Amino acid sequence: MYKQIRGIGSMMKSVAAPQASAKFSEDKIFGANNRATALAEKLGADKVINGTVGSILDEDGNLVMLDVVQKAFNALTTREIIAYAPIQGYDDYLSAVIDQCFGESNPEGYVRACATFGGSGALHHVIHNYSERGDEILTSDWHWDAYGSMCTDNGRTLREFLLLDDKGAFNFRDFRAHVRDLISKQLNTVIIMNSPANNPTGFALSDGDWDNVLAFLKESVAGKDKNIILVPDVAYLDYSGEKQACRRFFKKFGNLPDNILVVIAYTLSKGFTMYGQRIGAMIGVTANKEVADEFVAINRYSSRATWSNSNGAAMKAMVRICSDPEKVNELDAERAEYFTLIKERAELFMKEADACGLTYLPYMSGFFITIPLTGAQAVADDLEKEHIFLVPLDKGIRLAVCSVSKKKIQGLAAKIKAALDKTGITQ
Repeated sequence: MYKQIRGIGSMMKSVAAPQASAKFSEDKIFGANNRATALAEKLGADKVINGTVGSILDEDGNLVMLDVVQKAFNALTTREIIAYAPIQGYDDYLSAVIDQCFGESNPEGYVRACATFGGSGALHHVIHNYSERGDEILTSDWHWDAYGSMCTDNGRTLREFLLLDDKGAFNFRDFRAHVRDLISKQLNTVIIMNSPANNPTGFALSDGDWDNVLAFLKESVAGKDKNIILVPDVAYLDYSGEKQACRRFFKKFGNLPDNILVVIAYTLSKGFTMYGQRIGAMIGVTANKEVADEFVAINRYSSRATWSNSNGAAMKAMVRICSDPEKVNELDAERAEYFTLIKERAELFMKEADACGLTYLPYMSGFFITIPLTGAQAVADDLEKEHIFLVPLDKGIRLAVCSVSKKKIQGLAAKIKAALDKTGITQ
């Protein structure tokens, strides 16, 4: 037997289970990238501006792999490449992940790590293991679209608070209101906070913002049989500022109450340019040993039940780098070089945007800048006619400054402003 469900424009057959039928998602990012890539192959790369995918490209348009990372991969033995890794991850990898994530700002308490399929795997496990079916997961209105898919696929709903107030600062008031409401309804409140270098805005919480958030969370669950699971998604950490300065907020996660668990979603995709290797980790921070032991047990179980082993070769490549101080210095130097390049591209775009009256959201660091507007699809469609490919969002257009050369950045703000004027859309 099969059932009929309503598809796109017609009825279609389905044999999927009820919770899976009618699932469909068209990824705007990779869709736009595919169109841009096809056009570049036809017309030449110099005729196309592709500001879609969050990967670093150099000034010649080549996908960047850090030299120290490439050397580490080339040095792997056959066994390191093909052997199954432990479900939790190699011990030396987990130690390297914790060290690379926190730097000099290791929080006090019990710190545990589990290997995951990139930062996405960490987010999946948090949603799956720390919320119930029907729960709402809280994040900001400016967020990576995949958060919503992860929630929906697990029978949860993504709820949004306003990231920015009318002055472009962190909207603590709106955040507080949503958290209070969720605590009143749910046993666990999972909060995904993509900072620093938020995707898609480049915004980051300040030290003062983090102090306010943590003080409020402690107050909110004090004396209550309720839990907070705070999830800093730090995918773009290594391109968000000076190595130690951008990590100082991690120290604030030490010695929190037992009913506040911090789980950092860490990835090697950006900081080690291992995009397609799909390796990362979830790092749990808690003052309670039982909570820490449970963290490892349940997430290791979910890994086995979801993807089994993670990418052992990528883990070993990272270990080869992180076990050698000279290689770590090379890593830091290369990251700093590309951080500076991305910053220069962003500053050039913002300068020209200011000059032509194009508004953008507060950018501090990271791979993306967002132009807020309604009617983003119409503007994106018009730009594509000019061979400019950007990502339309619900409330704006995202530009990946990580992948557009300074030569192509020049004049881009004016072209976007012209597309707004042509389509009659105002900011």
